[in-house]
Order: sequence, then C-alpha cells, then structure tokens
Amino acid sequence: MSTLLPSPDLAADPSAIKAQVREKYARVVTQGESCCAPSCCSADTAADELSMIGDAYTGVEGYVAEADLGLGCGLPTEHAGLREGQTVLDLGSGAGVDAFVARREVGPSGRVIGVDFTPEMVAKARQNAARLGFDNVTFVEGEIEALPLGDATVDVALSNCVLNLVPDKARAFAEVYRVLRPGGHFCISDVVARGALPEAVRRSAALYAGCVAGALEEADYLAVIRAAGFEGVEVVKARRIAVPASALPPALTAEERAAFEAGGVWSVTVRGTRPEA
Repeated sequence: MSTLLPSPDLAADPSAIKAQVREKYARVVTQGESCCAPSCCSADTAADELSMIGDAYTGVEGYVAEADLGLGCGLPTEHAGLREGQTVLDLGSGAGVDAFVARREVGPSGRVIGVDFTPEMVAKARQNAARLGFDNVTFVEGEIEALPLGDATVDVALSNCVLNLVPDKARAFAEVYRVLRPGGHFCISDVVARGALPEAVRRSAALYAGCVAGALEEADYLAVIRAAGFEGVEVVKARRIAVPASALPPALTAEERAAFEAGGVWSVTVRGTRPEA
C-alpha cells in the first residue's frame, strides 16, 4: 500500500506541503487512489473514508463522471452566477469536472481555463476535453500563487477544495484578484475550521493532503480574502464535514479530540467581487 512520507513541520516548510500534495494528487490519477481516504495515511485506517463531496453532482448539467475523481468538497458552479460568453478560471482544476460544468453554463461563446500544478492532473483533464471534443476548455500547468494568466482577463474564478491546500493563501487570493476583471467575482468551495485545530492535526502531512490540516479558522479565512481587496465577501453555503476518529493523528489527547469535535471542519462556499474601481 502506498503511504505518505513522515509528516514534516508543514507550517515551517511550504515546499514540503507542495511536494506532499503534488505526490498525493499524482497518485489519485495514476493509481486510482482516493484523495480523502485515511488509507492514504496509514494502513490502520483503511476501512474508513473521509467523504467531502458525496452526491453533490447528481443531476448537474454538464457533469462528466470520468472527470470526477472525488476531490471536491462543494459545488461552486451552483452559486457562481455563470452566464453565456464569460471567461471562467477553474483553480486547481483536477481532471476537469467543474470546468466542464462551467462550460455548459457559459456556452460555446464562453471560455473555461483550468489551472493545476500536478502534471498528471493536467494531462488527464486534457485527455477528457479532447475525448469530449470541448474546444473552448483549456488546461494549463501552473501554481495558484503565480497564475499563468494576464491581468484582468477573467470574469469569474472558481475553485473546489483547493485553496486550503495552498501554503500562502494571501498570495493566492491576491493572484485571483489580479486576474479578475474589475467587477468580476469568485465562487470558491473550500474547507475551514470552526475553532482552533490541534497542533498535531496542523502538522499532519497526510491530513493536509486530505484537505483538513490546511484549513484556516473561518474568520481568518474570510479576513484573508477581504485583505486581498474583495468586496461583498459572504458564505453562501456551509456544511459540516464528518471526520472519522481513525483519520486523526493518534497523538491527539482526549482534550484535543473533544475540542476538534466541538468546532470541527466545514465545507463552505464563498463569494466575493473585485470592485469596479
């Protein structure tokens, strides 16, 4: 069974976070491994699985099952207000599932650009687009903290359970602001904490790749977005994520487990707008 490397001090080594996440998501594509199954973390928890997305895509027009690797935690297109002819950016696009849903909304006159920093994901998304004959959806390799797009070139930015994996979230949202046109907006589904996460959770590389350890407290997450310059920032949907006890680091004390369970981690969908002026 493939396992993650020993957990480094992630807060002190952003490069270790990126390497860990890139390795994990490459295995999702090449080996069919589940993103959020604790079995990716240790053999002792193979029976449990942390599901963050469930059946959210049921009945969604434009959904492509082959592009759904079960990596999301929400449905950002549901609240994105997409319109015909828009240019849409999908941050951390994976195999293309949200990009293809967005394509259905913006129509043939619109354009969707997916950005992902895992080469295997980009290759998979391009294969899916080519097989489906989608010529207005493109996928490029790049990092969210340094997007390979020009200033003010995008109408709407989407993301699904990705920004929490980025070490420098302030830089990431600054980049989203930069590429959005004045008056453009984002709609992002992500994972946040309600209450402080125990240090053992924050230091866990396995839980970081599984989208939990990288979660900011909700108020701090929204503050980072507002500090980037966005207006009208609001949570339009929230849902608690059930984290099985077997997925948590064994080093947690009883008090830490109780504190974690009292606050927990949540899937939130957030909207915000770049001001016109």
